[in-house]
Amino acid sequence: MNSLNGKYIFGMVKVGEKGQIVIPKEARTVFNIKPGDSLMLVGDEKQGLAIITSDALTKIFTHILNKEDKSDTEK
Repeated sequence: MNSLNGKYIFGMVKVGEKGQIVIPKEARTVFNIKPGDSLMLVGDEKQGLAIITSDALTKIFTHILNKEDKSDTEK
């Protein structure tokens, strides 16, 4: 698995008849994705789709909430 500054290209995946894709094993390993994990799929019509793990989503919201707490104390 080659990485350039933490960025990867895992290859192409095909969309099945039911709209499903398989996340490549290498990607599951790097991002510690296990069967039963919850993932969020987000999209931007211009930039495309992204899959976010629940751990990453928690970090994002924690960062946002901490920023709001700091701005509240500055008032």
